[in-house]
Amino acid sequence: MLSLSRRLFCSVVGAGEARLSSILQKKFPAANKIVVHDMSGGCGSMYQVIIESTEFKGLTKVQQHKAVTAALKEEIKEMHGLTIETKVARS
Repeated sequence: MLSLSRRLFCSVVGAGEARLSSILQKKFPAANKIVVHDMSGGCGSMYQVIIESTEFKGLTKVQQHKAVTAALKEEIKEMHGLTIETKVARS
């Protein structure tokens, strides 16, 4: 019963993913790949973000992840967790 009642208060599946994808597409317009997956079943409390972009060229992995977290600064305040995977795209 708990999972059912919890599910009733969740947002529409995909709405959060679309919002985050839009923000990331604006921040990383040269990205070849942007994937956002709501790992919380639609509640928006845990996301996985995968970005492949030439914009990461010359940046360390830490700098790449900081760029992603900076882009999602306001949205992260409402999350319980976020996993980030970045990759430098071939130009």
